[in-house]
Amino acid sequence: MADITKNEVIHMAKLAMLNLNDQEIDNYTKDMQEILSYAQKINQIDTSNVDETIGVAEQKNIFRKDEIIKFKTREDLLQNAPSQEEGMFQIPKVIN
Repeated sequence: MADITKNEVIHMAKLAMLNLNDQEIDNYTKDMQEILSYAQKINQIDTSNVDETIGVAEQKNIFRKDEIIKFKTREDLLQNAPSQEEGMFQIPKVIN
C-alpha cells in the first residue's frame, strides 16, 4: 500500500474547504497513514470460517403480533387510556 503524501492531504483539505497549517498537515498525514495501515491489517484477517451476520444479537422479531380488538362501548375502549377527558383520550400538549 502506498503512503499518504502531504500533497494528498492538502488536496483533501481543499476539497473539504479546510485551511490547514503546516503542523496540521503533518499531523493529518501521520494520522491518515496510521488509519490506512490499520485498515490493511484488518483486510488481512482470514474470515473464511466466520458466518455472516447482520447484527450482534441473535434475536428475531421480538414484537408482539398485532391483533384487532373490537370494543362494544366507548367506555370499554377508554379503559386502555392512561388519561381521559370528556369521553376522549387525553394526551400531552405537543404544540405551544
